[in-house]
Amino acid sequence: MLHLKVFTNNGQQSAVEKPWRDQKWNEEIGAGKSSFFNTVNSIFRGKITSQACIGSFGHSVTLKYRQYRIIYRRFSLCDTRGFEEDAAVDAQELLFILDGNVPDRYQFNPMVPFTYHTPGYIKNPALENKIHCVAFVIDGSTVDEMSDKILKQLKDLQITVNQRGLPQIVLLTKVDKICPDVNADVTKTFTSSAVCSAVEKVANIMGLPRARVFPVKNYENETGLVVGINILVLEAMKRCLDLADDFIEEQV
Repeated sequence: MLHLKVFTNNGQQSAVEKPWRDQKWNEEIGAGKSSFFNTVNSIFRGKITSQACIGSFGHSVTLKYRQYRIIYRRFSLCDTRGFEEDAAVDAQELLFILDGNVPDRYQFNPMVPFTYHTPGYIKNPALENKIHCVAFVIDGSTVDEMSDKILKQLKDLQITVNQRGLPQIVLLTKVDKICPDVNADVTKTFTSSAVCSAVEKVANIMGLPRARVFPVKNYENETGLVVGINILVLEAMKRCLDLADDFIEEQV
């Protein structure tokens, strides 16, 4: 999962005639959590960056809890371990993260979850330490292959997030792998029936409105910024920040 905190084709038709979501095109393991941060950071810095460690090794690359401050912007993206078949995310540990008790760079240890006695425990977290919106990052190209174990982890952790009343969105990554047309031109995302179908499936799985599921593409092999990729990511970030603002207003 990715958390956000704010400081105060089988012969089927591949495209639809009318976009299934209006968008202006102006200027799990391996789902792409850390890559999403790198993409957001790249957009705001005006160049491709790779601050967060990324890769695909059959297990979560994220070994530490990280709070990435977006340069020149008053918000942070907080990165946690990904979902794994044989290593479920501890629900109590997640609550500590959501409540702001876990320090930046805390080393995850599946054998010894975070507790009140863990060194670095933040006893009295300020509002800025806490999480204000949760993003579930799901690989759009493997939605149909998601195992029952991973689905159960998603739903169990969603229950934990609901306990705190936190707003939620889904970042549906790798949309270029879902549809050849989108792979060729990312601005065709909202005329792709394949992407539309994936959004509907994920919305049903998570029990969220389709408007909370955002198809995005992270920077992978690009050497420069691409307007279409930027727009998809910034649209998701804008909605995430709006939800976070609404949540904060209820807390203060």
